[in-house]
Amino acid sequence: MNLRFLLLTFILFISIALQAQNVVTPGEEAQNTSDQPYQNSAEAMLNANGKLGIGGYGEVHFNQPLNKDQRDLGTVDVHRLVMFLGYNFSKNTSFVSEIEFEHAKELWVEQAFLQHKLSKHINFRAGLMLVPMGIVNEYHEPTTFNGVERPTIDSRFAISTWREIGAGFSGNILPASLKYQLYVMNGLNGYDTKGTFTGAAGLREGRQKGAKAYTHSPSLSGKIEYYGVKSLNVGVSVYSGQSQSRLFNKLHNDSTNLINRADSSIVGISMFGADARYKLGGLELRGQFYYTSFANTLEYNKFTTVNGKRNDLGQSMIGYYVEAGYNVLRHCNKTTQELIPFVRYEFYNTHNSVDEATVQNIAYENVMITTGLTFKLHKNAVIKTDLQFTKSANATEYSKVINAGIGVMF
Repeated sequence: MNLRFLLLTFILFISIALQAQNVVTPGEEAQNTSDQPYQNSAEAMLNANGKLGIGGYGEVHFNQPLNKDQRDLGTVDVHRLVMFLGYNFSKNTSFVSEIEFEHAKELWVEQAFLQHKLSKHINFRAGLMLVPMGIVNEYHEPTTFNGVERPTIDSRFAISTWREIGAGFSGNILPASLKYQLYVMNGLNGYDTKGTFTGAAGLREGRQKGAKAYTHSPSLSGKIEYYGVKSLNVGVSVYSGQSQSRLFNKLHNDSTNLINRADSSIVGISMFGADARYKLGGLELRGQFYYTSFANTLEYNKFTTVNGKRNDLGQSMIGYYVEAGYNVLRHCNKTTQELIPFVRYEFYNTHNSVDEATVQNIAYENVMITTGLTFKLHKNAVIKTDLQFTKSANATEYSKVINAGIGVMF
């Protein structure tokens, strides 16, 4: 996927939106984004009535590794406590912010953007925004997914929670049941005083999170979702750009050697994602797929060598999961609570392909099976427990972790 593809896709769907304004029937004029089957906290706040909007979510976790050969300490953690604050200046202009405490000590601003409605189908957004990749990066409130921890590929590929500063457009094309987003954003940090991308961690350490982020070339991120079939939501997302490097700071145009050195510290990134969610009665199905390719890894890995050990960022990464759950309390007429046994199968490989100088590490190819229970006391209050089995391609048996936790959203 390249930048031209993203721009052409955006122009195409804007054209459809403008055409759709001429074919909307009187009954359709009353529709709004609440027709979508899924909304996150920020969307709910933007669609709410009134001036000031307040909300939030939180989750507390317990994690205990199970190892037959040794005893391991478990951990208990106030993983996240988040407050949403929004303000509607008018029916067209709003501000949304998300302030997050992690692990009871780290403070982050996760979202802070201004939205202005240009027309029924087009919104302009600018500020610190979530990168629209996959499901969990945008719908990460603990009551919206099964399992205590977020799916692993959402931390290895969409690097949840991934947010950057940028500007762009979003909206809903109601007659076509389509939601779109397209943003120009600052890129990931690939090199400050050392390389941040590796085969083991992927891109995760490259998030700049809007914290004095530096940029020398923009990135593009876009997503299109279709929700025209009842209880079905299908999305396709793309991301394209170059990583950022501090070596481009105060770099004279005639400094050929320094320019070549700086060029060796950047990586071209092209990411494709597809996701689907579906509900039928008590049955819940969802799945995600990611593919990421990198350019210039040969030079980047050589340049970011540390103490004689060559870096091992791969040329491509691939990952996916499929999940099924069923609300066994669905047929109990006297309760609105839900008890959902679920199972999720995950696969990811951060060394799907490598450059000619990098040895493919099969330890980076992993299968993870997560099975457990989600008990919703209320649609916005949940108790969770699960057992995770993980095995890399070079292991002979699965490692096991038992997790439990609570989550709320309001």
